[in-house]
Amino acid sequence: MKLRTLIVACAAHVAHDGFTDLLYVMFPIWQRELGLSLAAVGLLRSLYSGAMSLFQLPSSLVAERAGARTMLVAGTALVAFCYAIASTRSTYVALAVALFAAGIGASVQHPIASNLISKAYEGGRTRVVLGTYNFSGDVGKMLIPSLVAALLIVMPWRHVLLVVAGIGVAVAAGIAIFAPSTRIARNADAPRRDAAGRGRTLTPGFLLLLAIGAIDNATRTGFLTFLPFVIIDKGTPTQTVGFALTLIFAGGAAGKFVCGFLGDRLGILATVCITEGLTALGIVALHPLGLKATFAVLPLIGIALNGTSSVLYGTVPELVPPQRRQHAFGVFYTISTGASALSPVAAGALSDAFGIPALMGAVAVLVLLTIPLAIGLQTTLRSVSPGKIAQPGGASG
Repeated sequence: MKLRTLIVACAAHVAHDGFTDLLYVMFPIWQRELGLSLAAVGLLRSLYSGAMSLFQLPSSLVAERAGARTMLVAGTALVAFCYAIASTRSTYVALAVALFAAGIGASVQHPIASNLISKAYEGGRTRVVLGTYNFSGDVGKMLIPSLVAALLIVMPWRHVLLVVAGIGVAVAAGIAIFAPSTRIARNADAPRRDAAGRGRTLTPGFLLLLAIGAIDNATRTGFLTFLPFVIIDKGTPTQTVGFALTLIFAGGAAGKFVCGFLGDRLGILATVCITEGLTALGIVALHPLGLKATFAVLPLIGIALNGTSSVLYGTVPELVPPQRRQHAFGVFYTISTGASALSPVAAGALSDAFGIPALMGAVAVLVLLTIPLAIGLQTTLRSVSPGKIAQPGGASG
């Protein structure tokens, strides 16, 4: 039963993260076909991310009554249905509505699948198994966008989205058949503890962590949304975008392990300085580099880009007491995902006004703002857990 739960959760994670990040391949196509501004492209990404952020908590609450399996099947099927609808639409409004609804479907996966794994493997192996689950998402980010890019070479984009929808239906059917029939239990004491302990969650250290996480997620999403346009501006066909994204997501998968190692040994300040500094340097370097050099740099950017979030996630338990950690993780995910939902619109408007190179420079500067915040966070960590400052929790996410 445990292994089956893990396999189903990982399969759902592969599919949902892949379905989300294939949008980066589609954006240049929709921008060209519909004559969109870059701000309008950013709004499409924000609608998807915003729906995914807003409906995570409601989907968890519904799962307490409907059951986790039912919600995973319904969410996956909804994403598939929305991509099928998007393949038949020719207006911006219809596409925006389809992507918003797809974001609602995508909202079920992270909170429900991760909770199923935590319940199935409760105990000492939880962190390791959750690491496996988290890594499966990076596999989806590599596989599905690259598959979409390959299919775009041989068929129109509308047919490609129908293939994606078919994959979604197959995954939903697999979840329905193989997922254990379980319900997410609600702890009867949780509301009372939430009301009594809310002030202990939003400590100064945790607020600093939220600020770093918000900036990290906002800059990552803004960068990835408009990276395809940087690649295309170098004179490459749209299909090359998939290869570029595969490189950066492969680096991101490696970043979970590299930055987890650094976080355990160097501490959060040194790790954030290294990852965010390398991210800023890599982003600034992309514009003047040739295509081959760009492809060489992308995996390194991916390592740095994805590494900070892993270290931040592992730091949450050090800043809040055990009885507040579920609430703290919920707040952390909501704020960070909300920041990633808002950033593409602002990034698109900046690109329309000043050009994509200016956007990349602004992203690089914003990334560096996390370093002084990390200095304050390390001071807080030293005061609350002086014995752990060299080992800030590792990378679980």
